[in-house]
Amino acid sequence: MARRIPVLLAWSGGKDAAWTLHLLRQSATHAVVGLLSTVSEGRASMQGVRVEVLRAQASAAGLPLVEVAIPPACDNATYAAAMTAALDEAAQRWPGLRTMAFGDLFLEDIRDWRRQQLEPLDWELLTPLFRFDTALLARRMIDGGLKARVCCVDTQQLDARFAGSAFDAALLAELPAGVDPCGENGEFHTCVWDGPMFSAPLQLQHAGDSLDAARFARTDFTLA
Repeated sequence: MARRIPVLLAWSGGKDAAWTLHLLRQSATHAVVGLLSTVSEGRASMQGVRVEVLRAQASAAGLPLVEVAIPPACDNATYAAAMTAALDEAAQRWPGLRTMAFGDLFLEDIRDWRRQQLEPLDWELLTPLFRFDTALLARRMIDGGLKARVCCVDTQQLDARFAGSAFDAALLAELPAGVDPCGENGEFHTCVWDGPMFSAPLQLQHAGDSLDAARFARTDFTLA
């Protein structure tokens, strides 16, 4: 650990973040020291995963979780201010920490935006999964033991019936043409409950379904 570059990993509770953690733990050059989640109204700001589930995931990963509170419908300036404060605190907590990792796959504009946010703070961006073939990556996640369920579906891109489904080979086979196998275009989000990055599986239970903004079909999960 002392000879590797410390990394703070953005943690949404979903499969891409979890698989990024799995890969970085095999790295000879980098070591994840903590997870960071932006949280709004008790949930991960993007995925909608409950904070108690995020905390259980972090515990199963054996890592501390840094929670960054942001308001709903957060504007860029507010987000940037919250992240700056959180990164300053993280740098004090872990001396030498100046690298943040994300599970981005192929969206260049998102990665460029993250870099623009980090570079003025003297932080580096790390995206280990970037430009990986997403069809192959999805299969590798599943074959590698990652277990997750779909917690959010954008019904403008994918039928609401997929909400709550297991992220498995059967799901991949059912996805319509044009839907990314990893949901990188925002078609769906996942909540991870087991995998090689966890010491033990989480015990989750279904906690209801909802439709947000007449568009996003959500399946809620809580700790059993």
